[in-house]
Amino acid sequence: MNPLKASRKSQYSAQSATSLPVAPEEDAGARVRNYLLTMGIRIACLLLMVLVTPYGWYSFVFAAGAIFLPYFAVIGANAASARSAAGAERPEVAGIEARTPRVEPQDERPAAPTVIRISETPRKPAEGEPDRT
Repeated sequence: MNPLKASRKSQYSAQSATSLPVAPEEDAGARVRNYLLTMGIRIACLLLMVLVTPYGWYSFVFAAGAIFLPYFAVIGANAASARSAAGAERPEVAGIEARTPRVEPQDERPAAPTVIRISETPRKPAEGEPDRT
């Protein structure tokens, strides 16, 4: 294969819509949702740490969540998503051909073409009728 043709083809080939990365708006929206969810869990940890009595080992778990969850929420919100849309899957040609019913010709000879010819002749006026030409 000619390397110039290969590079030219890849340079001008159209981008497949199914292989595009996730849109920036969708990525930002997902990161904001994850941040708000994590911060909501942190608020719940703060409330549970204060309100659940008697204090015990679970109070330390709630305190650890209240202290460390903001760090993970910010790191997750600032990290750009590595997600990308799944690539286009090329259907197998054999699978398509297997599903397509094969129509075999009944007769080896081609059918004679059907031709309809229409010829028009001017109508001759009847006797006593005026000529309208």
